[in-house]
Order: sequence, then structure tokens, then C-alpha cells
Amino acid sequence: MTGRRVFLGNEPVVLAETPLKGGGQAAVFPVEGHDGIVVKLYRDPPGAEQERRLARMLAMSPLGGRPTDHAQPPELAWPTALAHGEDGEFLGYAMSRFGEPEHVPLVGLFTRAQRLRLFPEHTDWRFLLGVGWNLAFMTARMHHENLVIGDFSSNNVVVDRNGFVTFLDCDSIAFTDPATHESFPCLMQTADYAAPERQQGVPATAAGDDFALAVLIYQLLTAGNHPFGGVRHDSASESTVKDNIAASVSYVVRPDRVVVPRGVIDPTVLPPAVLALARDAFGPGVQQPEARPGADAWLRALDEERSLVQRCAARPRHSYGSHLAGCPWCERAAVTGHDVFNVTPPPPAPGVPDSDENTETVMPKALILAFVVLAVLVLILIVANS
Repeated sequence: MTGRRVFLGNEPVVLAETPLKGGGQAAVFPVEGHDGIVVKLYRDPPGAEQERRLARMLAMSPLGGRPTDHAQPPELAWPTALAHGEDGEFLGYAMSRFGEPEHVPLVGLFTRAQRLRLFPEHTDWRFLLGVGWNLAFMTARMHHENLVIGDFSSNNVVVDRNGFVTFLDCDSIAFTDPATHESFPCLMQTADYAAPERQQGVPATAAGDDFALAVLIYQLLTAGNHPFGGVRHDSASESTVKDNIAASVSYVVRPDRVVVPRGVIDPTVLPPAVLALARDAFGPGVQQPEARPGADAWLRALDEERSLVQRCAARPRHSYGSHLAGCPWCERAAVTGHDVFNVTPPPPAPGVPDSDENTETVMPKALILAFVVLAVLVLILIVANS
């Protein structure tokens, strides 16, 4: 069945019937015969202001002034054309396609199962550190060009297999048109990454991006742990991440105020300089935007650590910070029975089966031994009666 026909500029194209993804405000459709393009269509009429915003974006070329490796994708999925209907009505815009399997959402790096499925060759901490560096670099570059991400979350950033990142929802970016000096704010936000002032309705700023960046880097370096998870001791009901952000309660800074979620990785897995930035961001920086480390500070701290990462001698997929005397992932696996990075489970503690799987591997050996003993006894009886 043929999908909808729209016009990208003056070129008619046909959209696939089924969208690649959809949200409350828009859906993204493939274009038949054009594998490298997708079209984002708004569910409600977007209006003249949004059309004006996108038209001005088409006249800009952000983050285009530096040489990059030919294998590196663009850091922004910038609009490439406006999309109009048969009657000329504004519907949305086209952009380059960044989808699976070449690109996967950043949130896919936050769980072991997803890491192993999406990045089977890159599941270690060194790779996550590199992704964090690329995320900080992209943010620093955008702020240098007076672009504010605004709605910055793990769902609108994708990662390729080399760890390069691309931001998708560029139509919500806040910017001032360098030609007309018009200001286009960002009013969108994602609760788990929104600083308190954003929760209160203040338009997006670079400081708001810095808060979201700090959360994302912390999640990457702790294999998915949100720094504002847990339930506050003074909460009358189960508190959400959004509530904890508003109340400035993070277990990274004040673990005594929170019932820390089970299985949370100790913050000291972060290198000291990186942990210091996290504690600034999740302590005084929550309520004081000026106290938050900027993207450039994260970039310097992560860059210093990249060349110092240690590799575990026992398990090649275990890598960790230079400040640690031993592999934290092996230690964690020995205690919990859960390996954050490896495909195979860790060996059990001596004499203590840690799962049904281990019991299944022990039972056949016991049966074999029993059969051997029984065979010897039978042979003895045969010899004795002969």
C-alpha cells in the first residue's frame, strides 16, 4: 500500500506507510526510494512560527567548519528541506537518516543486554568513556556557535559503532539567526534531564544543557545509573527522578538522604577529576546554574583519562579508570554474580554455586563419578564370584 505523497521543496516524494518512530508531537517516516532520507511530520498543524524557524535553519550551516574523518557522521541531523502537502500546507521537514543498525539511541548503552545486542564488539568502559568525550565535544561546539540543545536526553542522541554521536531533534534547538537576529527559543524538555529552572518553565540555556550533559556522562560511566535515582528519606511517597532533581537530592553527593536503588555502581568508579565535576553538577550546580561545570570542563577531564584507561588482565572486556588498584567489574561480579560488561557469567565463588546454570554444570560430573564407582564395585563382585 502506497504511503503519503509530500513535497520536499519542489520534489514530490512518497513516504512509507509505517513510521520509523513516533511521539506525541511528530512521527518520522522513511522515504520510498531514498534510503538516506527521513521526513518528520508534525501531528498537529505546526504553524507559521515553526515554519519560519525551519526556513531560517536551512540558511545556516552549523558545526561545519572543522575537518572530520570520512567515517564520522555529522554531529547534527540538521534539516535539509521543508515538507509540504499537496495543497502547499507546511507539514514538517526532511533530514538525513541515522537509524539502526548503523546508529542506535544513546539509551541503548545504559543496559547490559542492549549493549551486548547493539555493540557486541564495543561493550567496555573505555568505549563508554569515548562516547562521553564525543558528547561533551558536540555540546561544547554547539555552545561555541551559540546553539542551545534545550531538549537534551538519551533518546534524541544516536551513537555509531565508532562511538561518534549525532543529535536528532534539531527543530527544537534554541538559536539566534545570525542574519536576521531573530531569537528562536526551545520550550521542549525531558523530565529526567531537566534542571530545576527548566522544570519551572524557564527557556533553555547553555547552563541547562550542561546539567543534562553531566547526567548523561554519569550514566555512561556507570553503565546506566541515573545520579538522581532512589527514594528520598523525607519523601511522603515514592519520589521520581524529576522530584529528586527539583529537591537537589543526589546519592552521588548526599547518599545519606536517599534509599539508593539496589545494584547502583559506586560513584568512585569515576576518575577523581571526573567525579569532582559530577559532585559540582549534582550538588551546588543543581540550584546554581553558574556552578555547573561546562562542556569544556568535562571535555578536558575525560580527555586526560582516555590515554590512561587500564585493561583487566583476567577479562579483556573489562577496562577501568587509572585511579583504581584493581578491576571494579571483576570485584562487582564476584560479589553479585552479575557481570556488567561480559557475555559469559563470572566464575562462581569456590564451593558456592551461584545459579541453577552452575548447578547444571556440576551435576553431570557427580553422575559420572557415581557411575565409575558403581562400575568398579560390579567388577569387584564379578572377580570375587569367578
